[in-house]
Amino acid sequence: MNVTVSVKIDAAKDIVWKTITDIEHCDRVISSIIKVKVLEKSETGLAGLRWQETREMFGKEATETMWITDAVANEFYATRAESYGSVYLSRLDLQEQGSATLLSMSFSASPQTLVAKILSFVMSPMIKGSLKKEIARDLADIKQHIETS
Repeated sequence: MNVTVSVKIDAAKDIVWKTITDIEHCDRVISSIIKVKVLEKSETGLAGLRWQETREMFGKEATETMWITDAVANEFYATRAESYGSVYLSRLDLQEQGSATLLSMSFSASPQTLVAKILSFVMSPMIKGSLKKEIARDLADIKQHIETS
């Protein structure tokens, strides 16, 4: 399953970048994130940062361990999480549009176990729309935080 959602933010790329890479305080920006606990910081940049994120997702509280696998400052960062027999990859991309920034988030889920593959086959069509709404809400929260600060 793959989903991509974008939002145009009336701010320069460096301001958007600073906001989306402040993982330790993202619970102050994104309304569905309840708590963040940084587990490991990287000494060489953003890649390698590992954290535990508790959020409300589909009406339930869920905690996942995530880490940044790759990043280029002011361009993108990619994350990975593994749970429930699946690998979850997400990527936030920034694209300058005049004095504004287009922020896009891509998400993919790859089932690894037989049970996860069966559940993915059955549930993906129903979950995809809800997931798109959740991502859009996260991006709207980021936009609102930046544009009203």
